[in-house]
Amino acid sequence: MPIPKNKKVITSKEAPRAIGPYSIAIRAGNLVYTAGQIGLDPATGELVPGGIEAETRQVLTNLQHVLEAAGTDLASAVKTTVFLKDMADFAKMNAVYAEFFTQNPPARSTIAVAGLPKGASVEIEVIALCMQ
Repeated sequence: MPIPKNKKVITSKEAPRAIGPYSIAIRAGNLVYTAGQIGLDPATGELVPGGIEAETRQVLTNLQHVLEAAGTDLASAVKTTVFLKDMADFAKMNAVYAEFFTQNPPARSTIAVAGLPKGASVEIEVIALCMQ
């Protein structure tokens, strides 16, 4: 079945490849929906060392690259969902998150989960506007 004209699969050489049968992002009209990103180093495919802060920083950097490949950026994010393996890491994750969203941050949900791929501590997904 052909892909609808208003749906575009997004790829990025700057972000980790999908680790399953999914797209890292889909652009549908003027919205971009990202898959959840964990703190993988795009060069090695392994989690970055350094704990929750390092993972959160890598996640948001990866998401920025994905959004740029779609023609937008984190400043255009309207909604994020954060999945945390341990809610005790909330304050540390939140401090790094605030470095990336300094003005007019998107709406956000934060959910504690039993586990994440590759033993990650955090996973984040984004919905962003794309006006190009």
